[in-house]
Amino acid sequence: MKLGYTIIYVADVPATVAFYETAFGLKQRFMHESRLYAEMDTGVTILSFSAEEAVELGEVTFSRNRREARPAGWEVCFVTEDVKSAFDRAVSHGCVAVKEPHEMPWGQELSYVRDLNGCLVEIATPMPAKTSDG
Repeated sequence: MKLGYTIIYVADVPATVAFYETAFGLKQRFMHESRLYAEMDTGVTILSFSAEEAVELGEVTFSRNRREARPAGWEVCFVTEDVKSAFDRAVSHGCVAVKEPHEMPWGQELSYVRDLNGCLVEIATPMPAKTSDG
């Protein structure tokens, strides 16, 4: 088994796609003609957005993501070699800064922002390669 999709339920799929294109430099990979579902070109694992009303048609209940609410206990993480530039771009295009870029004890640099839906987005360098001593 492998992870194929992360699907975020949002109030407005086209607005979220446009936001991710501008704030994170991603490209839209697919959008259904109903505009209730879209996918971003993010590599092997697909980041997609589904309209809240589409999910509710399946009688699935969930907590809505909203900027004014506390973020849910999950995140999307984008990996880049230049965290500071990606963080600055995201904030200058409407993301809310949560945590400035900083280095973690294991050598990874990371930062956090919230998107237009209030979802937590991590921007980080790749995990450092494991050394021979640990």
